[in-house]
Amino acid sequence: QVQLVESGGGLVQAGGSLRLSCAASGPFSDYVMGWFRQAPGKEREFVAAIWWSGIGTNYADSVKGRFTISREDAKNTMYLQMDNLKFEDTAVYYCAARSAVVDIQRDSEWPFWGQGTQVTVSS
Repeated sequence: QVQLVESGGGLVQAGGSLRLSCAASGPFSDYVMGWFRQAPGKEREFVAAIWWSGIGTNYADSVKGRFTISREDAKNTMYLQMDNLKFEDTAVYYCAARSAVVDIQRDSEWPFWGQGTQVTVSS
């Protein structure tokens, strides 16, 4: 199993940037890693995922060109660089881990989750 802890959330103005981190304990390099988010009153939605060793990535259309997912296996850490933030990016952001890539954007397919970090974008 793997345990996940997010950090880096906060309050930022629209157009600004934040970098989220997800620190993992356990066999980090064995897992596909991802980010999801949940805004108030909405269902949790997929943001981005990165394959083992970073050999592939996948992004939600809403964040393509603005967010960048990366990982450092030597540090057991994944990142989400968020640029040109918009008010609608406001949400609790969760990191997640899984062993396969089928249905990568479906949250029910991800067994391991962090506790979440709040990102608030002021307009």
